Amino acid sequence: MEIINSVKELKAKVSALRSDNKTVGLVPTMGALHAGHASLVTRSVKENDATVVSVFVNPTQFNDKKDLQAYPRTLEADCALLQSIGADYVFAPSVEEVYPEPDTRSFSYPPTDTVMEGAFRPGHFNGVCQIVSKLFMFVEPDKAYFGEKDFQQIAVIKAMVADYVSRNAEWAKRLEICPCPIVREEDGLALSSRNTLLAENERAIAPNIYKALKESVKFSKTHTVEETQQMAVNQINAVDGLEVQYYDIVNALTLESVSSWDDADHIQGCITVFCGATPIRLIDNINYK
Repeated sequence: MEIINSVKELKAKVSALRSDNKTVGLVPTMGALHAGHASLVTRSVKENDATVVSVFVNPTQFNDKKDLQAYPRTLEADCALLQSIGADYVFAPSVEEVYPEPDTRSFSYPPTDTVMEGAFRPGHFNGVCQIVSKLFMFVEPDKAYFGEKDFQQIAVIKAMVADYVSRNAEWAKRLEICPCPIVREEDGLALSSRNTLLAENERAIAPNIYKALKESVKFSKTHTVEETQQMAVNQINAVDGLEVQYYDIVNALTLESVSSWDDADHIQGCITVFCGATPIRLIDNINYK
């Protein structure tokens, strides 16, 4: 496995792979890797001739500087994990390497990027599109892998790729976005790099998020969307130390809120919960149909 720090070297490595007709998979990450990330990399290794994993804490997607500073950074451990599961290249650049000058590009794909996380974290998805589009242009992968814990992010990235296809970007025309299932702890907590920031007592209560979501699916069989939404929120808020920021039940394709279970063929519940005194912001989602 090779660790690459420069865009120039990354492009050269990928170009050599292309000249040998090798397929390339990309797994974009912000590091602090866990079994969820490993599942993405393992799939990429299986499905491609070469796998590139980016490890980069992207500043443009944080609208809270304290959140950016607190984000865990564990590059040495990340590289050890990636080598053990067969990644070929780790792209671990500096901020200056990725953004030699300010990125002033603006991305807008309403309602996909304006609801839920888009509403509560202004500028977040613009930053996501800035970094992910750069990575796509650096690597020009055949497939790119993203975890479904970030359900809304995948929808935004798909919209961005479709936008580039409409503009005849060659890299976008051949790119396949590959969503991968959420990986959970035994107690149901969705794996997240932010989980490492939880104190012991906070980690103990965090699984109540998924517990409420699971119970809300059963509840939904005999109740309305509004009743189901309120049931999940009330159950989570009843746990001392947990506070729901939002819980939206949406059309899984458009991310628009639904008012009836008949409003869409695929319906997803997407939630963000503050956990603990700090607090740590945890996200999760679940499918209703």
